[in-house]
Amino acid sequence: MGTQRYVLGKLGQLFLTLLLILTMAFFLFRVWQPGDPVQTWARSQGARYTPEQLAAIRSDWGLDKSLPQQYVDFMKSSLTFNFGTSTVINPDASVSSLFASGMSKSLLLILTSTMASIVIGVLLGIYGGWRRQSKLDNSAMGVSMLLYAIPEFVLGMIFILIFAGVFQLFPSGLYQSPVAKPGLDHYIDIGRHMALPWLTLTLAFMGEFYLVMRSSLLDVLGEEYISLARAKGVREKYVLRRHAVPNALLPTITLVALSFGFILSGVITVELVFSYPGVGLLSYRALQFRDFNVLTGTFVIAVIAVLIANFIADLTYGYLDPRVRRA
Repeated sequence: MGTQRYVLGKLGQLFLTLLLILTMAFFLFRVWQPGDPVQTWARSQGARYTPEQLAAIRSDWGLDKSLPQQYVDFMKSSLTFNFGTSTVINPDASVSSLFASGMSKSLLLILTSTMASIVIGVLLGIYGGWRRQSKLDNSAMGVSMLLYAIPEFVLGMIFILIFAGVFQLFPSGLYQSPVAKPGLDHYIDIGRHMALPWLTLTLAFMGEFYLVMRSSLLDVLGEEYISLARAKGVREKYVLRRHAVPNALLPTITLVALSFGFILSGVITVELVFSYPGVGLLSYRALQFRDFNVLTGTFVIAVIAVLIANFIADLTYGYLDPRVRRA
């Protein structure tokens, strides 16, 4: 019963948070945006539009309706993922189709690189905390601090310079070659194009996970129950596996959820550096060309993705630590 109440409570918080953020997004895009969005868009096109044409565009965007009606339409479109059609990037395509095309590529990049950075960072952090001041720990600490300090786009440009420029091992950008390759060569070609952006994101966030896991494990190893387990003669590996690591993982799980928003922002810069046709590059182009519908859609989807990541982290945290469910 306690578990069900905990899950339902987190679902309620998720829904209320979503409504609050969507409401803030509505006023951000519709009210607080400086000037008339249609006029801003028209000026960015470098062409002259008659008042009648501007009125028609304003009607297509739903900006001719009253503010309460605009809010209702915005909430309906956000909750049903129906954001209309692109106004600049591809006027014949719906925002949902553009987002789905970019999301398939971004998810492939985000999920694989994030999982790799978590696994590598956590394993190195466990070893570093368990074998403090060892050669591997000192080396991993120096590399992690360096990677943590370098912005993602700078790291990406360094990799382009080295691996695509000097050694010419990988392509410098895009998702695949302009001329499609058949069979297995097609997937190899995609892998070669993804190699550098994947490596950039993996290394950019690996250092943070390593530092947090190492610090958390060192704190746990200093707890009294760890000393008690050792005094009872419990084997060191058992102490590490059953007592220290599960408790040290809790801050790391929280970090994964909190870092998801930063990962999304990092993806935008990395996709821009490598011209990788994912959601990040789509968001940048929507902002650059004042594509109102695409910009709104990508913002809403990004918010939902971050909220879901935090919701999953809350459930995982409650599963690993029953005290959270009873709180």
